[in-house]
Amino acid sequence: MASVTSATVAFPCFTGLKLVVNSKPTTVSTAAFKSSSTSAPKLSVKSSLKDFSVMAVAAAASIALAGNAMAIEILLGSDDGGLVFVPSEFTVAKGEKIVFKNNAGYPHNVVFDEDEIPSGVDASKISMDEQALLNGAGETYEVTLTEPGSYGFYCVPHQGAGMVGKLTVN
Repeated sequence: MASVTSATVAFPCFTGLKLVVNSKPTTVSTAAFKSSSTSAPKLSVKSSLKDFSVMAVAAAASIALAGNAMAIEILLGSDDGGLVFVPSEFTVAKGEKIVFKNNAGYPHNVVFDEDEIPSGVDASKISMDEQALLNGAGETYEVTLTEPGSYGFYCVPHQGAGMVGKLTVN
C-alpha cells in the first residue's frame, strides 16, 4: 500500500534522558523483622492513578517510537540540491515502511521500474503516478514492500540526470 502525504508528524524524542544509578550499596538489617512470631513480614505496593497514567503514557510513547523505528526515510534531492536519492541504494526488511521525503531540487516523484522489480509485483501499485509530483519540501510518499527481491526506482523528471535508486527487500 502506498500513500502521498504532505502533513508533518512529530514523535516525542527521549534523547537527553539520563539514567541515574546509585552506586552505594544498601544494607538492610533483619533485626527489625525478628519477633516472637515466625511469620514473614508482609509487603504492600501502593500506586496512585497519577503513577499509572505516567506509566501508560511512557508505554504508549515507546510503542510509537518502536513503530517509527520500522521505517526508513529516503531524501529526494541532496541538501545541496543534487538530483539524487539519499541514499540511492539501501536494504529494508519485508514489510518495513519506506518514506520518500522531498528535500531539495523539487519537483520529484518515485516510480518503480517494471523491468527491475520481482516478478509478480505490480509496479503501478507501488509507484506514484508518473504525472504526480511532490512539489514542496517535506512532502512524502510512503510505500511498504512485502515481496523479497531487488527493486529499481527513479524520479521521472530527473531520471535523465541520474536520479535513480535501487533497494533490496530481505
